[in-house]
Amino acid sequence: MTEQRPVVQTYTVTGMTCAHCVKAVTEELSALPGVEEVRIDLTSGTTTVTSAAPLSAESVRAAVDEAGYELVGGGA
Repeated sequence: MTEQRPVVQTYTVTGMTCAHCVKAVTEELSALPGVEEVRIDLTSGTTTVTSAAPLSAESVRAAVDEAGYELVGGGA
């Protein structure tokens, strides 16, 4: 049996200015199925999501929108 490696995807989120912003985005992204870890660099807006399987850009965008911020591009 092969071990499945986690998928790491990086996004840019705009509009975050403080720790509360980071917490809101982290909570929404963490609620997506399969998400194992969310790391955000507030200064750059770089958001790194580690998940069991690739996440759809639509689901990530919806989660970021729900938190009140904007996802730039589709993620890598």
